[in-house]
Amino acid sequence: MSKVTTIAQALENVQDGITVMIGGFLAVGTPEILIDALIAKGTKELTVIANDTAFPDKGIGKLVANRRLKKVIVSHIGTNPETGRQMNAGELQVELVPQGTLAERIRAGGAGLGGILTPTGLGTIVAEGKTVITVDGREFLLEKYLKADVALLKAHTADTAGNLLFHRSARNFNPLMAMSADIVIVQAENIVEAGQLDPDQVMTPGIVVDWIVRE
Repeated sequence: MSKVTTIAQALENVQDGITVMIGGFLAVGTPEILIDALIAKGTKELTVIANDTAFPDKGIGKLVANRRLKKVIVSHIGTNPETGRQMNAGELQVELVPQGTLAERIRAGGAGLGGILTPTGLGTIVAEGKTVITVDGREFLLEKYLKADVALLKAHTADTAGNLLFHRSARNFNPLMAMSADIVIVQAENIVEAGQLDPDQVMTPGIVVDWIVRE
């Protein structure tokens, strides 16, 4: 059965207050059409897990600027002054996570793990309130897994069965997030019939993808 659908149907389960993972790195590999549709739909009070909040007029930054978020879990916010302003004003919760730790926490969610052990952040504010575990004489922080209700991703090419290809650096967090959300929605630049993609080139298998929308 084809997973290609309309934006309205794909976003039907994206309701106020849920947790959403959004692919991209400074808006590269970010599904802009899906973000614009969320804004038009009026969806609000979202918790977003992403690498960053991009720029005020691009990617996740548009959700920040339109005040649709209650919390972000990201590796940095430096390119979006509005995120910092809302954080300092107490209007937006911001959880900053070292980038490698963020990627591994998302991977752990997709792998069914309870979390990861990492030395990153020991002795800093990152470690506040977290469990420290000693392994072979070394200390590690226990960082809990991350999962989401919905993942919004962007692919270069998808087939109608949901198999995905990503283009160069636009791959970034997209494949990890595809494994770590209950519902996976993909904006694709190109859509081909099932069977037209070389199986050896598929980066994300269609079994984890629920909906595809045309760019």
